[in-house]
Amino acid sequence: MSFKPQIKVPATYMRGGTSKGVFFNLTDLPPQAQVAGPERDALLLRVIGSPDPYGKHTDGMGGATSSTSKTVILSKSTQADHDVDYLFGQVAIDKPFIDWSGNCGNLTAAVGSFAISNGLVDAGSIPQNGIAVVRIWQANIKKTIIAHVPITDGEVQETGDFELDGVTFPAAEVVVEFMDPADGEGAMFPSGSLVDMLEVPGIGKFAVTMINAGIPTLFFNADELGYTGTELQEAINGDDAALARFETIRAHGALKMGLISSLEEAATRQHTPKIAFVSKAQSYLASSGKQINAHDIDICVRALSMGKLHHAMMGTAAVAIATAAAIPGTLVNLAAGGGARESVTFGHPSGTLRVGAAAQYIDGQWQAEKAVMSRSARVLMEGSVRVPQL
Repeated sequence: MSFKPQIKVPATYMRGGTSKGVFFNLTDLPPQAQVAGPERDALLLRVIGSPDPYGKHTDGMGGATSSTSKTVILSKSTQADHDVDYLFGQVAIDKPFIDWSGNCGNLTAAVGSFAISNGLVDAGSIPQNGIAVVRIWQANIKKTIIAHVPITDGEVQETGDFELDGVTFPAAEVVVEFMDPADGEGAMFPSGSLVDMLEVPGIGKFAVTMINAGIPTLFFNADELGYTGTELQEAINGDDAALARFETIRAHGALKMGLISSLEEAATRQHTPKIAFVSKAQSYLASSGKQINAHDIDICVRALSMGKLHHAMMGTAAVAIATAAAIPGTLVNLAAGGGARESVTFGHPSGTLRVGAAAQYIDGQWQAEKAVMSRSARVLMEGSVRVPQL
């Protein structure tokens, strides 16, 4: 019996924010994977090591968590006034499935760096020293993102003293602006209300803020779900009954938001919507052992990604938090103390994060102008990944 040999595909393994993933230049992929379809999905699944019934990703580049089972495909932009097109794929761990329905806000911080280093940004727009402004077209959600990438001696500056809770070592600060982050295909609040009631048969009835900003997100009050809002991963991720309950609530929320037409579809749309819960500012110990003091934050937020409590906060969910906090009357805004605000500092399992947002009430609807946050990014390894020829 003969077996096909492995192939080499140029790739870069990068950390962006509190996530990491495998980055590809579109033109480096095998021809059949340069277009969307089963061949591309099969290749990326094999790169990450999914599906893995052991949940370890031992035979791939994935890290067996939602934060580390990610792929990115970049190319010169097809859009006017943009530098690079950014396509993100969230790879399921135990299923042969890639969710292309949303963005990864954390890995967005690495997109500009990769684009500059791989010749996807015109050299004339990159300063010898200073900040390179990279205009990114987020192809999953069809939105503009602007990354401010530090440059030293004509090269991307990755090292620095900017500290990001959830990331072990300091690095250079990358400011990321998410322009017009609300869903362009519908209202930011799909029901027209800032707070709705969601009835989940057999579980209960809950107040919820449903928002399309950064990524579709369902925000609940922590106490209504039976939590304090200061939980760490082990308090939820080891509780199979709790995770199943969260997924049932998420599925009903997705249906109410109009993202799916039947509850069964939720299983094939794991990346969106996100489900999160909020509480007033409280003191707690972060997962690193760092003391988080209530007077240093405005609100506590916990969010689930791909069925598990996130170790920090998804970048796109941070956009949703910032936007919801800026709009008086949402559950996020009320938990943060209410009133108008242009920024919010929230506590998450790994520490804190400050995010800013601007929103306006125009013609009877709330509109988000942009959300801004600081992240960092770093190349971990570059060269080629090897996968069996498909």
